[in-house]
Amino acid sequence: MASERLQFHEMGLDDRLLKAVADLGWSQPTLIQEKAVPLALEGKDLLARARTGSGKTAAYAVPVIQHILTSKQSVREQAVRALVLVPTKELGQQVQTMMRQLTSFCSRDIRVADISSKADVSSQRPILMEKPDVVVGTPSRVLAHINAHNLDLQASLEVLVVDEADLIFSFGFEADLKSLLCHLPKIYQSFLMSATFTEDVQALKELLLHNPVVLKLQGSQLPDSSRLQQYTIKCEEEDKFLLIYTLLKLGLVRGKTLLFVGAVDRSYRLKLFLEQFSIPACVLNSELPVQSRCHIITQFNQGFYDIIIATDEQSLSPPAGSSQTKGKEKKNANKGGKAKDKEFGVSRGVDFQNVANVINFDFPLTVESYIHRVGRTARADNQGTALSFISHTELPLLAELEEALSTDNSESVLKPYQFRMEEIEGFRYRCRDAMRAVTKQAVREARLKEIKQELLNSEKLKTYFDDNPRDLQLLRHDKDLHPAVVKPHMKNIPDYLIPQTLRGVVNPLSSRRKRRRIKAPVEGAVRSSFKKNDPSRNPLKSFRYTGGRNKAAKAGKSS
Repeated sequence: MASERLQFHEMGLDDRLLKAVADLGWSQPTLIQEKAVPLALEGKDLLARARTGSGKTAAYAVPVIQHILTSKQSVREQAVRALVLVPTKELGQQVQTMMRQLTSFCSRDIRVADISSKADVSSQRPILMEKPDVVVGTPSRVLAHINAHNLDLQASLEVLVVDEADLIFSFGFEADLKSLLCHLPKIYQSFLMSATFTEDVQALKELLLHNPVVLKLQGSQLPDSSRLQQYTIKCEEEDKFLLIYTLLKLGLVRGKTLLFVGAVDRSYRLKLFLEQFSIPACVLNSELPVQSRCHIITQFNQGFYDIIIATDEQSLSPPAGSSQTKGKEKKNANKGGKAKDKEFGVSRGVDFQNVANVINFDFPLTVESYIHRVGRTARADNQGTALSFISHTELPLLAELEEALSTDNSESVLKPYQFRMEEIEGFRYRCRDAMRAVTKQAVREARLKEIKQELLNSEKLKTYFDDNPRDLQLLRHDKDLHPAVVKPHMKNIPDYLIPQTLRGVVNPLSSRRKRRRIKAPVEGAVRSSFKKNDPSRNPLKSFRYTGGRNKAAKAGKSS
C-alpha cells in the first residue's frame, strides 16, 4: 500500500535535496526509487531494471547528489566525483536537466556539466577545467576529453553511472567503454540502469560491478490496462494512410501523438501527406543535428505542435551481422547519402512529456522496440493509448509480441481496434489525390529544404558566412523548393463524407441544427456518447461501429 512505502524524508536525505524533490511535486518515490535509493546510499553497487517511465533517472541522481553533498562536508577540494554515461546526446541533456532540478537549492555546492553534444572538444575545455562535480556524456566524448587532457578521473571519481545500459554496446560504444575503464580509479561505486536485461548488460555487469544488488522490478515492462490501452488494426499500405488521415482529421486521436515509421524517406512522405490536409507535423530523425532534435522535442513538450513523426532506425534494423544487415549495408554503401547519427534513437533516451498516443505506423521488428516506443506514453500517473498498424507480412511479429505481453491468465493486452472500413471509404479518393502529390521528387525536395534551413541556422557556419557573405546570399536566394503542391480545398471535410455516427463529433454545431430532422434512435444514441470536451473519453475507443441498434447504444454508454 502507498501508506506503507518508504518516503523521501525517511531516507536520510539532505534538506536541500528534499526541498527540490518537493518543488518537483514528487509526493512519494516510485518503486525503483524506493528500492534503489537506500541501497545506493549504503554504498552498494546496483544493477536495476525497471520499465521506461518508472523514474530510473532520479533513482540514481538522488543518491549521487546526496553522496557529493556528504563528501563536501569533510573534503572541500573541487573535483569530478561522479560520471554518468549515456548512449545518446538527447538523454545526456535530459539527465543534466534532472540533475539541475534536483540541485536547485544547492547549485553553488554542486555543478553539473553535459559534454555529450558534438561541440568541438577544445570549446568544452573551459567547462571541464572548472572541475564540475558531475559530468554527463557518451563514452566516446568522455574518452575524447580524457585523451585531450581536459578531464582526469583517476584520482577523484567516486561514482560511475551507466544509464540505458542495454544500449551502450548496441550503439557501438564497447571499445570506447573498455578504453575508458583504464582511466578510472580501482575503487568506485557503480550503478547500471536498464529497461531490459540483455547479454550486453550482463557483459557490463562483469566489467563494472562488484557484488551488486540486482533489482528486477515490474516484470511487466508496460503499465497495466487501467492506464495504457493497446490496440492493433490489420491493414495494408494504402489503408494505413487512409486510417491515419481519418483518425487525425476527424479528431478521433487527440492530444500529443508520436507516429513511428521505419525510414527517413517514409517520415517525410507521411509529413507531406498530412500537410495536404493542413495537419501540421514535425519530423524527427537521425539526419537532423542534435541541436535541432533537442529543439523539436522542447517545442513538442511546450505544446507548439502535437504530432511528431519519428524515425527509429536503430530498433527497426535487423541484428548486426545478419544477412539482411549486410545486404542493406552494401546497398547503402552503393547509394551513398547523408551519414546518420549512430547515437540516435527516438524510442529510447528522449524525454517526451505528456504523450497521449503512440501510433506504430510501421510495426517494430522486435518486442523490445515495441516496449520502448509505447513506453513514451502512460508515463508516471498519466494515461495513454497505443495503436499499431499491422500488414499481413507482420502477423508473425504480432504473434511474437502477443506471446511476450500476455498476462498470467493468457489474456492478450493487445485489443483489436474494431470498426467498419466501409464507413470511411468516401475518404479514399481524397487520400489517393494527396498521395499523387507526394512524389519521390517532392520527398527529395522536402529533405533538401530542411538541409538548407539547417545550413542557414548553423552556428558552425556562421563564421564562414560572415567571411563569405556572397555564399550566404546565394543560399538565401536560391530557387524556392516546393516539396508538394497543397490544394486549399483539401483542408476542409465536406459534410456528406462524414460518417453519420461521427457527424456530432466533427461538426457539433451542424449536428445541433439538424437535430430535429434526424430522428434515428441509433444515431441519437451514438451521437450523445461523443462529447467533444469530455476529457475522460478515450479517443481511440470513439470510432467504433459494431452494428445494430442495441450495440451502438451500448457503445455510447460505455464510452
